[in-house]
Amino acid sequence: MAKVAVIGAGSWGTTFAKVLADGGNDVTLWARREDIAEEINTRHRNADYLPGIKLPLNLVASSDIAEVLAGASQVYLSVPSQTLRANLVEWGSLIEPNAILVSLMKGVEQDTGLRMSEVIAQAAGVSVDKIAVISGPNLAMEIAKAEPTASVAASESKKTAELVAATATNEYFTTYINQDVIGTEFGGILKNLIAVAIGIVNGVGYGENTKASIMTRGLAEISRFAVAYGAQEGTMIGLAGLGDLIATCESPLSRNHKAGEMLGRGYSKREVLKQMSQTAEGLASVAPVLQLAAAKNVEMPIVEQVLAVLEGRMDPKDIAPHLTNSGKPQGE
Repeated sequence: MAKVAVIGAGSWGTTFAKVLADGGNDVTLWARREDIAEEINTRHRNADYLPGIKLPLNLVASSDIAEVLAGASQVYLSVPSQTLRANLVEWGSLIEPNAILVSLMKGVEQDTGLRMSEVIAQAAGVSVDKIAVISGPNLAMEIAKAEPTASVAASESKKTAELVAATATNEYFTTYINQDVIGTEFGGILKNLIAVAIGIVNGVGYGENTKASIMTRGLAEISRFAVAYGAQEGTMIGLAGLGDLIATCESPLSRNHKAGEMLGRGYSKREVLKQMSQTAEGLASVAPVLQLAAAKNVEMPIVEQVLAVLEGRMDPKDIAPHLTNSGKPQGE
């Protein structure tokens, strides 16, 4: 059993801290808000983000980042992707020298187009063999309720992936391993964009045929992109690709699905961001992903039309016919 730190006490950070604690680990969770840390320590709940969920006794919280990181052999990062670099620059020196850093985030840095593992390597000065990413069909509330699921821990170091997988496995949560960091990370990033598209057509009122068509076309689209950047094609039909895509597109618990649904009902991007209590990473990733796609000459018509809706250049009700007819008709 390991002493681990989880950074970020939102729904996913708290849920994953619970996963780790239920696996028998000594877990300390960093909460930006002192009142959340106090509630976790005294009532073993985080009512703002996981209402109705009882947290294990071996999960403690603190708003003191130095206290949280002290002695932690593994550090799990669950902060908004656009704040990661600044956070690591601020307190990266407090991380134990040989600690493994694990990204739970699914976003692309807007200014650089870098994946989160790349930001970690740059900002924290950590060797890639000490970095892992976790991704899969992981809706926070279902996991917090101990509903069975699985995920993937990916690292360029097989040993690191195995250590993380062993730490992040319990009776209801199984973590497998691979060494395809690019595919695992892009799977988590790109499915959010398709989930926004699904949310849009759901908000407009289109049915299951439309959504199934977009999901299928979307998988082909994001697979082309990921492979162009060095991912293994098989990763995209595994837990971190297809598995995550299905869960995120199908569930109203998905923040990206919810954001898309609001767009489909006529809300502007500004209004969606104002009303969302947590970050929908897909909205921030659309523009940088399209820039990366252009650099590799990868066509992403679904994502392009999501951007058109976000920017107010396309009426949401007009998106579905274009989405289902996007790309070459003879192929997937």
